[in-house]
Amino acid sequence: MFFYNTPKNHFFNALVAGAVAGMVVDIVLFPIDTMKTRLQSELGFWRAGGFRGIYKGLAPAAAGSAPSAALFFCAYENLKIFLVGITQSSKNSPYIHMVSASGAEVLACVVRVPVEIAKQRRQALNYKQQQSGLQILWTAYKNEGLRQGLYRGFGSTIMREIPFSLIQFPLWEYFKLQWSPTTGLELTPFSVALCGAIAGGISSGLTTPLDVIKTRVMLAEQNSLIIKLTIPQVLSSILREKGFKGLFAGFLPRVLWITLGGAFFFGFYDFTSRLLVSKEAYNK
Repeated sequence: MFFYNTPKNHFFNALVAGAVAGMVVDIVLFPIDTMKTRLQSELGFWRAGGFRGIYKGLAPAAAGSAPSAALFFCAYENLKIFLVGITQSSKNSPYIHMVSASGAEVLACVVRVPVEIAKQRRQALNYKQQQSGLQILWTAYKNEGLRQGLYRGFGSTIMREIPFSLIQFPLWEYFKLQWSPTTGLELTPFSVALCGAIAGGISSGLTTPLDVIKTRVMLAEQNSLIIKLTIPQVLSSILREKGFKGLFAGFLPRVLWITLGGAFFFGFYDFTSRLLVSKEAYNK
């Protein structure tokens, strides 16, 4: 596969650094994510729980964040190396970053989508709030099957994640590349975090409508009309119910969450990667 020509321990470093970054982001910023989910709920913010129980759904999120982020960064870093090798392109090519990020997002969504279903249904307190994350997933699988249960919203999640990554990762890589020439300062984990925050804020704002659609699909009850609708029809129903502003429900908490999340995510990823590389060099 594409790991055949990677540097020593590159796969392991990306795995560990991605897992640490994902875990830190989901735990630290979870309350903001909960408020975003409730704002996007079909029921509205207050009926979906308001400010009550803002840590509901933390367990499935924490359990799934590490493997999802680890899988993403393993695929992203190694896809970049693979694509540079077969295309003879520059490692700083935005096209390499865009294709690598898109491929990595599809792979990570295999883990992320069931976790998102359990997390978001726990966050929306109206949804059988006594059920644990595992019970929610088991009920979804038993009643609705694998595709419509555990992986409901897979298409809408991919539809959100790929455009998000097409914007975020080339921006992040570009900002890192321009940091030292522009500021005259060394690229540190802090500056990497700042680049990630700016890239995340821009991409999250632009893709909010896609996130609203994904949330509506994942929160829908088994007999809900939304289940029978296509993604364009869900979009139309949101416009019909709440107008254009409905497509940007949860805009502020989403942008805040992903801006801060980008700082934590990329900062901790870079910091952990440096620690692992320095440890490897020390042990030689």
